[in-house]
Amino acid sequence: MAVARRRIDLQEGKAALKVWLEGTQAPSDTPLPRTVLATAVRYSLEELTARAPGNSVEVRVPPFGVTQCVEGPRHTRGTPPNVIECDAATWLAMVTGQLDWADAVSAGRVAASGLRADLSALLPF
Repeated sequence: MAVARRRIDLQEGKAALKVWLEGTQAPSDTPLPRTVLATAVRYSLEELTARAPGNSVEVRVPPFGVTQCVEGPRHTRGTPPNVIECDAATWLAMVTGQLDWADAVSAGRVAASGLRADLSALLPF
């Protein structure tokens, strides 16, 4: 199995995720820089792919990133049969354990379609 390709430096990604998490625990009037948010999302998507390599599920966190993960049938054309999409705040809350997968889906904060579109066993990390 191929090793996940990383574009975000591991230390930089972990630092961005930590800054995001600290910002949610002690909100301030200063918004989080977009570059930090983008780095945290992209790092966490790369981490998901490293933990669950494959091409059967597409995870979209617009406008920051998309990844394919989870073993299973490979998708090559058109809209993938298994798609997960959410905003950056929801994604990072699930990654860090602040929001449960099932709660996010039932609240309509995550759009998940397809038989394999369930990341509950992979989140948080």
